[in-house]
Amino acid sequence: MADIKQDLKTEDGENYSMGNNTEPKNMQDLTQYVQTLLQNMQDKFQTMSDQIIGRIDEMGNRIDDLEKNIGDLMTQAGVEGTDK
Repeated sequence: MADIKQDLKTEDGENYSMGNNTEPKNMQDLTQYVQTLLQNMQDKFQTMSDQIIGRIDEMGNRIDDLEKNIGDLMTQAGVEGTDK
């Protein structure tokens, strides 16, 4: 548990801090700190997820274009496509 807390402080402390860089002093502060931390993590996860989905969609479109271009080239070359 101490390792996790230390990793959080050194790696993500700046990204997920409460803003005043103080340790939570009571249960209410701790609860708010954890909620803020989880919300920030959720927001970052959602952003990354949206980026991944966007890239997958873009890759799919590029593959579709490539297949169309290959089909056009085969037609121009007089080669009939083989059905799978």
